[in-house]
Amino acid sequence: MCDPHLHALQTSPARASQRARLPWSGERGGRVIVRSRRARTCAVALGSVLFLTTACSFGPPDPDVAGEPPNLPKPSAAATASASADEQQEVAVTVLAKRLEVPWGMAFLPDGSALVTERDTARILQVGPETDGDTLKVTEVQRLSEVTAGGDGGLLGIAVSPKYATDKTVFVYYSTTKDNRVAKLTLKGKPQPILTGIPHATDVNGGQLAFGPDGFLYVTTGDATNGVQAQDPKSLGGKILRITADGKPAPGNPAQGNPAKASPVWSSGHRDVQGLAWDSGKRLYASESDQSRTSELNVIVKGKNYGWAAVEGAGTDAKYTNPLVSWPNAESNCSGVAVMERIIATACRDGQQLWMLNVTGNGTLIGQPQALLKGEFGRLRALAAAPDGSLWVATSNQEEGATPDPEDDRILRLVLSGGGAGRS
Repeated sequence: MCDPHLHALQTSPARASQRARLPWSGERGGRVIVRSRRARTCAVALGSVLFLTTACSFGPPDPDVAGEPPNLPKPSAAATASASADEQQEVAVTVLAKRLEVPWGMAFLPDGSALVTERDTARILQVGPETDGDTLKVTEVQRLSEVTAGGDGGLLGIAVSPKYATDKTVFVYYSTTKDNRVAKLTLKGKPQPILTGIPHATDVNGGQLAFGPDGFLYVTTGDATNGVQAQDPKSLGGKILRITADGKPAPGNPAQGNPAKASPVWSSGHRDVQGLAWDSGKRLYASESDQSRTSELNVIVKGKNYGWAAVEGAGTDAKYTNPLVSWPNAESNCSGVAVMERIIATACRDGQQLWMLNVTGNGTLIGQPQALLKGEFGRLRALAAAPDGSLWVATSNQEEGATPDPEDDRILRLVLSGGGAGRS
């Protein structure tokens, strides 16, 4: 399958010992292939790691074409629901960018490059489409003086207007000294706030932005460490909001209050949502982190209440919506969410892994979630499906409590084997 100049080792639980044996790993744009036997109905599981020093027939295109859709097969009709015991699943990992500082939000421009926010520096970076040696070129677009960083607040989510080709507008979520807010801007221009007064605290600030299939902007907020706000319909804290490009409540939102009036609130009862993604059936998936004991992946439905702070994980009270799946915090505290065909992925900070879930066409979970990249790159946060169907994931090791590698923080490109977009 590959060139003879290929080295293999069993996965080490410690990145430091792994680097000691292979000092060149992760350098010079080298690719990593992760192979594993399938277990039960999983799409991806982690087994051994193969580090390549030369090109193989398997894997993503070289970084110099990463900004353009590669010549990949068309998406398959469905994710594989089962596999024989000797069938393998592989993922190729390419390092696209190095030495960033807590990359938080990620959104793609029409040319295939990505806009990436750095939480603590308040920088907006453009990654690609050009190369810079062995990685993609990283350019500082601008630094937002309006941002006040601290704790898990700062410059957080970013979204590109669906009409970017004509309006050149992007949207950002950021913290100030008194609140969290959403603003729009043209790159290198001054942010114009469109939604202010989102509760702010040292931690649990939410911050994800994404345009839905309906063309409206979805905004995730944290409860700002106050569980009461998540259940208060008058508060923007602990909610998923749905707004227009001007910051107004989107048509069709659930009415709130007595008397009922227009509201930006789409769903409530959230602790700290940091990831959003839709599947082909327009189902919205959202991560839920920083609860007391468990973290969740939820299917978000208009007007539903997801229980914080009355319940974590699955409960028995019918007025609260149970998660699709939940994990102990030590295995999760996940942020970014992305969808590829019928695989739902979420990137975890404390768990230091990607959780991968197979779902049916109606969004029902198949089998058990499977872990990928466990401990290989440290804390993972930002995650996005790229225009070419691959997955981009960012590490989050340049923050308090983490153990950074000399090359951290990094943006990685993942390509799964098995056919379909983003697969070899």
